[in-house]
Amino acid sequence: MAEGVVVQLRGVRKVYNLGMANETEVLHGIDLTVRSGEFCAVVGPSGSGKSTLLNIVGLLDRATAGTVEVCGEQTTVLDDGALTRLRGHGIGFVFQHHHLITAFTALENVMLPMLGAEEFANDAMRVRAEALIASVGLTAWQDNASGELSGGQQQRVAIARALAMGPALLLADEPTGNLDTRSADEVFALLRRLNAEQGTTVLFVTHNPVFAERCDRIIEVIDGRIATDPQDAVTPPTPRRALTEPT
Repeated sequence: MAEGVVVQLRGVRKVYNLGMANETEVLHGIDLTVRSGEFCAVVGPSGSGKSTLLNIVGLLDRATAGTVEVCGEQTTVLDDGALTRLRGHGIGFVFQHHHLITAFTALENVMLPMLGAEEFANDAMRVRAEALIASVGLTAWQDNASGELSGGQQQRVAIARALAMGPALLLADEPTGNLDTRSADEVFALLRRLNAEQGTTVLFVTHNPVFAERCDRIIEVIDGRIATDPQDAVTPPTPRRALTEPT
């Protein structure tokens, strides 16, 4: 993988029910390069393959054909254990629903990804989680059960949790879709700020054209193919150091 490249797909196809009567090809030979520090919108009509593409980049699903390189790793040759480790340390996920444990506090939810990581002692986990909670503006609510928070606040906690392991890549699949206009704008602005301050690469799936236009680059997916992608017009920002480093 070229220096400064976080994601590189070549000839990626995804076929469901391969060899069966209801075989369906969802992605048709996708080529995509995403560089470090980019903030990319992924747009297209429902059923176009956006979420399938994100799942393959996020190592939640395997491509049927082609090569998938993420964070410098050729993932098509990795076993399930290696994929799990790369997914846990290199990639953060934010979805339309926050998927928090509502009985846990905001701080406890952010600490969860660090529990199984050997590089974090208990004190280090709390220090990093508190820094991340502060970065999303929720210090005053860090000890509240996440079920007591508003929708926008819950999504902020989900973003902090996604950044817990200091991932190089953040995948956001319609993270503002369930929010009111004001909360959606605040969540998008937060993602943009974290991208600028920490240099985290972001792939942001959205149906909102206003948010798409505020991204560095718009990747349009139609019928399982990339229809438009002005990647050569992008000069990505220089990555910056994360708020806190694992000890």
